Amino acid sequence: MSCPAGALILTPDPRAVAMGWRMVTNKDKNPLEVVADSRLGDDKDYHRHRYQQGIPEGVKDLPPGVALPLESNLAFMNGICFIKGCYLGQELTARTHHTGVIRKRLVPVQVSPVTPVAEGAEVLTQAGKPAGKYRAGQEGSGLALLRLAHIKEPLHLKISENTQVDLTASLPEWWPKTSNN
Repeated sequence: MSCPAGALILTPDPRAVAMGWRMVTNKDKNPLEVVADSRLGDDKDYHRHRYQQGIPEGVKDLPPGVALPLESNLAFMNGICFIKGCYLGQELTARTHHTGVIRKRLVPVQVSPVTPVAEGAEVLTQAGKPAGKYRAGQEGSGLALLRLAHIKEPLHLKISENTQVDLTASLPEWWPKTSNN
């Protein structure tokens, strides 16, 4: 695709169609003049959209030594090559991929009422069973690593010893429909 006048680079976000386009412009050029029907957002808008789409980014969402590539949906985002070998964790990733059994996934969640939530807060089922961990978020939208068996159940976040808030998980529309979600 050719770039609009004033854009140096315009390319689709390689992670997911739902993330739109990436654009690099001259710092003196207003991006709204470059692409018709666009609006200028800020960092909070970007991260809210990213959380709502279930797109992890950085060490808050993908803690080193904890996050597994397939549970973090990196295969859905062209982040894993199954034909190239010799990378750290390649054997576990390939074996898990070929067995097709992934019991937990990083999914978008909504917290109600909107409450600040600590990273790593425990997610519980209505019966009080562990369902996963909250990874990161802002203003009620976030990401949680949840057991797939519990995603459609009523879930709660344990904020403190006496306080819980409701958590609603969803599967992103952009995920492959044939995958073992």
